[in-house]
Amino acid sequence: MQWQIEFLLFVILIIAALVALGIRNLLAAVVTLTIFSFMAALIMIYMGALDVGFTEAVVGAGVVGIFNVVAIFKTSRKSCD
Repeated sequence: MQWQIEFLLFVILIIAALVALGIRNLLAAVVTLTIFSFMAALIMIYMGALDVGFTEAVVGAGVVGIFNVVAIFKTSRKSCD
């Protein structure tokens, strides 16, 4: 049963990465990358690296996601002529 859970987490991780690369909406891409980071944290925790997993969850899924969302809302969209 252990390898099935790891396989499922890796599949979700790969799908999240591919969706984040292909999406054109920046906010949706940030949310998808946050999901990617959280899945990576779950994989690390499931494999026994608790400290690394919790750090990835806090920094990767939490702080970086918030910074990216704030950066998106602070910028404006302009076209170059």
